[in-house]
Amino acid sequence: MADIWIGNVQDDTSDDEIREFLIKYGFPSFDEIKRVEGTGTRPAVVVTFHDTSPDALRNLQSRIHNMFWKNRTIVVQVMPERDDS
Repeated sequence: MADIWIGNVQDDTSDDEIREFLIKYGFPSFDEIKRVEGTGTRPAVVVTFHDTSPDALRNLQSRIHNMFWKNRTIVVQVMPERDDS
């Protein structure tokens, strides 16, 4: 399991739009998505892929990191592995 953080996502972006965007750039379809509001100026999402490794996501990360999408420059980071035990 692996997660990516996508920061500075326009707040009215739907889960389906995020899924389509990621798939367009070679990512697999995600299994979960969590909205992170923060202060409200730069909303983010954490996207979880159950059958994907962090290394696989790191290989794809550069395709979309610092990309201008929906009037914002998004920031993408692969999250450290978490222990769900």
